[in-house]
Amino acid sequence: MAIELSPPSTQSAERRRRYLSRAISGAIIFCAVVTGLLVLRQVAEDPRTDDAEIFANYIGIAPLVSGPITKLNVVDNQLVKQGEPLFEIDDRPYAYALARAKSDQQALTGSIEDERRIIAGKVSGVDVAKAGALSSEANLNHAAASIDQAKAAVANAKAAVELADANLAYASNNLHRLEPLLQKQFVTVDQVDQARTLESTRSQAAHEARSELALAEAGLVAAEAQYKQGQAGVMQSNQQITQATHNVTTLDPLVGQISGRQAAIDTAQYNYDNCKIVAPFDARITNLTLSQGAYANAGQQLFTLIDTRVWWAIANFRETELQHIQPGMEAEVYVLSRPNVRFKGVVDSVGFGVAPDADLIGRLTPGLPDVQRTLNWVHLASRFPVRIRIQSQPNEIFRLGESAVVVVRGHAALIARK
Repeated sequence: MAIELSPPSTQSAERRRRYLSRAISGAIIFCAVVTGLLVLRQVAEDPRTDDAEIFANYIGIAPLVSGPITKLNVVDNQLVKQGEPLFEIDDRPYAYALARAKSDQQALTGSIEDERRIIAGKVSGVDVAKAGALSSEANLNHAAASIDQAKAAVANAKAAVELADANLAYASNNLHRLEPLLQKQFVTVDQVDQARTLESTRSQAAHEARSELALAEAGLVAAEAQYKQGQAGVMQSNQQITQATHNVTTLDPLVGQISGRQAAIDTAQYNYDNCKIVAPFDARITNLTLSQGAYANAGQQLFTLIDTRVWWAIANFRETELQHIQPGMEAEVYVLSRPNVRFKGVVDSVGFGVAPDADLIGRLTPGLPDVQRTLNWVHLASRFPVRIRIQSQPNEIFRLGESAVVVVRGHAALIARK
């Protein structure tokens, strides 16, 4: 059997093609490795994620008072500016309540003035009672002086009676001594007559002295009675002072109601002012499903206001990427509705907590932890929310909850910006 041998030129070409294919394969593998390393480095320095959403602060608009809506000035999805009216609630009941509260306060003010005049009159009555007490004390002192004067008069009258009795006794003794001498004519008739006249005069003087004593004693009794009457008058005056003092009332109960009446006015004014609801900030209205005439209950949410002043992108990064993200780093945000538009942003904060995975640690109960006996072959990295503040223009429109892609520029961009 004949064996055909390839010419040397054919073998050489075949060898060159083999070397070339190996070289190309090696180059492709090398480029792939280099590209993968560059991608890993880029991803490590500039973390990115498509697990992100556009977010903005929002509040539920709920009235503070209840009543039918008389004016509805907005529609769903409308953009409103701060201070623009949103809706109005029938304010007539609250206007009536405010007027009634003001009327009650005025009535209280009038009652205080009337009570003040009454108290002034009662205080004057106390002063009059005190003046009467002073007059009664003066009368009592006068009665005491009258008693002293009457006692002195009684003492003088007693002395006069004693003197008159002594004079009468002398005149009587003298007459009795002269009458026997007249028979013997040792004395004259004229001397006996003089002695008899003197006795009669002295007897009359003694009688008058006793009358004066009786009159003085009667004056003393009258003075003592007047003194007792003065004492009774003083006691009565003191009782009148006490009664008048007790009758004097105070303004404390009425004055204590002033703050309550003012609080009622403030509350009524507050309710009346809250019948007109305005936008607290620049916002977008959403979830408006009511019409004018609907009854609004206090505290019940009617629609939602999305705060359009500041927008964020809430991006969920794996925990292994958080070491490359710091507040203040620049970021790029792309929304899926406009994928070709790049929005600049700044890392505002990095989350520090997420809900624990019950499959890993169990349920945290008040008693002991409920740990399930499971075995996970694949351990997934947890994701933490990173808040990116979008540096958008006021006329740029975002939608809360729309999907986004976020790229955080790492340390190099942070150093360059500083």
